[in-house]
Amino acid sequence: MPAATAGLLALVLSGVVLDQSPANPPVRISAAAQLPADDPASAAEPPPSSPPPPASGPVSPPVRLSVPRIGVDAPVAAGGLNADGTVETPPMNQPGQVDWYGNGPAPGQVGPAVLLGHINTTKGPAVFARLLDLRQGDRIDIRRQDGSTVSYRVRGLGQYAKTAFPTALVYGNTSTPQLRLITCGGTLASNGHYTDNIVVYADLITG
Repeated sequence: MPAATAGLLALVLSGVVLDQSPANPPVRISAAAQLPADDPASAAEPPPSSPPPPASGPVSPPVRLSVPRIGVDAPVAAGGLNADGTVETPPMNQPGQVDWYGNGPAPGQVGPAVLLGHINTTKGPAVFARLLDLRQGDRIDIRRQDGSTVSYRVRGLGQYAKTAFPTALVYGNTSTPQLRLITCGGTLASNGHYTDNIVVYADLITG
């Protein structure tokens, strides 16, 4: 998918790696963002110099995402990087699909598993249209290809200008299994793309 069509953001990256502790939740920002008519999810390029997190648990791809609070029960497909190094997002003709960033950890492994989805398309609301309605403590379930399910609790939400996307915070290595859900937000700029990204941070439920 061309970057101009996908509305993706490429950043100059430092390769910094952060350990985002569950004891230090991200701040929730601007829950009343205006969501105009047509733009897909966008996310910064992951840090190329970050070492992969240690393997932990089964490496089984996610196949379905369930987020009861916002009525999401969606198929998940594996994605990667576009030719220009930006992160792939679901096709615009698949507004109900979620993409897993397959170059990173799988759900349940140590590190941030990253799932991306559109907020809306020309046909109306898409899979992550209500992402800003999530609250701390909400449950997220991911069914994997091997038939198992892993579950997460929302720790917080962040809304960031695309020009200041916190790449290391979102994609950087962590010492625990974590989850990120990413879509667009803010307002529609003159260039035809949203001004912001919305990121949900969640931690694996254990025990």
